Amino acid sequence: VQLQAFGGGLVQPGGSLRLSCSVSGFRFHDSVIGWFRQAPGKKREGVSCASESDENPYYADSVTGRFTISRDIAKSMIYLQMNTLKLEDTAVYYCAIGWGACSGTYDDGYGPFRGLESEFSYWGQGTQVTVSS
Repeated sequence: VQLQAFGGGLVQPGGSLRLSCSVSGFRFHDSVIGWFRQAPGKKREGVSCASESDENPYYADSVTGRFTISRDIAKSMIYLQMNTLKLEDTAVYYCAIGWGACSGTYDDGYGPFRGLESEFSYWGQGTQVTVSS
């Protein structure tokens, strides 16, 4: 299984980027897809997660309303549309896929994306996103 993330770059605050992740050797059926990011000097954090069984993807609080996760099974691609980018969105972004489950931080399992890396089995190499004026 191989994942390759691309589409990062330098963008001004308020701008948009679309990250893509090509997936090979993996069967998408019943899978979960996710995006994580790691800013300089910080731990990697979960950005978004989506499963085939849940119509409502999970997002970190910091990106809700600005980022959208999606997948194209026919093309074996995962996407992260990022709008209204902020300086604090600067990070290396990683795509991930596996057979786990998305979960949120609330007691009922919903809410902001919990970011459990253990739910994902395969990871891309990361693509740099820099938001700067």
